[in-house]
Amino acid sequence: MQDLNNVNWNSKTYTEFVQYLKSIEDIEYKKFHSSLVLNSKYKMIGIRLPIMRKIAKEIAGGNIEQFLKYAKDNSYEEVMIQGLVISQIKDEAVFYKFFINHIKKIDNWALCDTFCNSIKIVKKYEEKYFKEAVELALKEDEFLSRIGLVIILSHFVNEKNIKTIINTLNKIKSDKFYINMAEAWLVCELYIKFPEQTLEFIKNNKLNKFTHNKAISKIHDSYRVSKEDKEYLNTLRK
Repeated sequence: MQDLNNVNWNSKTYTEFVQYLKSIEDIEYKKFHSSLVLNSKYKMIGIRLPIMRKIAKEIAGGNIEQFLKYAKDNSYEEVMIQGLVISQIKDEAVFYKFFINHIKKIDNWALCDTFCNSIKIVKKYEEKYFKEAVELALKEDEFLSRIGLVIILSHFVNEKNIKTIINTLNKIKSDKFYINMAEAWLVCELYIKFPEQTLEFIKNNKLNKFTHNKAISKIHDSYRVSKEDKEYLNTLRK
């Protein structure tokens, strides 16, 4: 399928688009990536992320809303490309409409993290989307909560927000794996940027044992943290 930015999107052209996606299937990559993305309801075609980003960029050069009107959720790649297309919407009101709908479709870490990392528009409207991200982070749903946490760590770790972020982390009461891993990742980002405030949090927090120790492990893995700091943090494990 050629020239995706000039497609007149309708049921027929979208079906042709899905056929095109299937025609570029990478079976070996599908085997590999399927082993990392577990328990998703979406079947996987097997297309590498850089290729999907290129496809989404081409689609975004045309009529985004028309594409999204006909887009379906029949595969992992279709949902991923939708998210990447939505991330390129320039009109905030239009973006928000599709953002709210799209996050309900996310059921795995890869769809979550790629989408959240890509939505640069949220930085321009920080007050609105930081508040939205905090509210999502406090949801019981595993991936809605992770979405909120990953949006925060991708776009909103700054001095103005650190106190609210720490308060939010202390309020989360979950033993769900993908929430806890995102919390640990966020604590690591906080430590790298604000070591003094984050160290006080690590010494006295309400995280569960797994998340607390995983956060220290992630900090330990960072090349941006000194050997001395890593050794001290190891003494703070639960």
